[in-house]
Amino acid sequence: MNGLLRSWLVALGGMTLLSADGIRQAFRRPFERALWLEQLEHLGVQSITITNVTLLFTGMVLAVQTAYSLASYGGQSFVGNLLGLAIVRELGPVLTALMVAGRVGAGITAELGSMAVTEQVDALRVLAASPTKKLVVPRVGALVIALPLLTVLADAIGLFGGLVMAVTQIGQPRAYFVSHILLALTVYDVVSGIGKTFFFAFFIGIIACYNGLNATGGADGVGKATTNTVVVASIAVIISDFFLTQMFLMF
Repeated sequence: MNGLLRSWLVALGGMTLLSADGIRQAFRRPFERALWLEQLEHLGVQSITITNVTLLFTGMVLAVQTAYSLASYGGQSFVGNLLGLAIVRELGPVLTALMVAGRVGAGITAELGSMAVTEQVDALRVLAASPTKKLVVPRVGALVIALPLLTVLADAIGLFGGLVMAVTQIGQPRAYFVSHILLALTVYDVVSGIGKTFFFAFFIGIIACYNGLNATGGADGVGKATTNTVVVASIAVIISDFFLTQMFLMF
């Protein structure tokens, strides 16, 4: 138990130091625009399909289940209200982050882990180049930019899925459903939902980069680091969501 706690504390300390170094390197020239654009395409654009499909069917299922549950109380008219709040404030940001943690987090760790075990990271240091500047900053920065945008798109797709089920299964007019969504949502709801994703993206990126850069032991070590990233990043998203929700409710 003490050994496990110690390893967790060592990892937490390492991620904190990597975060501090990454923030410092992010404001130093050159800004590596080409690397940023490459990572935006790889981490953001290529994640659109998985996040949109996830939220599309989540919205559809949630609309049907909500309508079924509220039917006994005569509350089917509030399906749009509940769906809008649930997706925009919680399900959209969290599910999008979890999908990105699984796809992108694992990919970053595997990529950097392979570079670490083949001594490519050490070669960067020998060339007086900062691995944090070259490898960490573009990936974490691209995630911080891409995840909020992915969440906005996924929210819209999720609400569209709910709209489809409301019109075809529940029999609500399209304008009626949309008006209830707009009635329920406020600017605060949208800001709080999207605001969480900046933190989620940073946590996912730092965890993935740290595990990748510290992978050892060849292919087996890279595999373990990749698995660890998916597990830890997913837990970090869920736990931080609770505290971020509490924080946003204070304002």
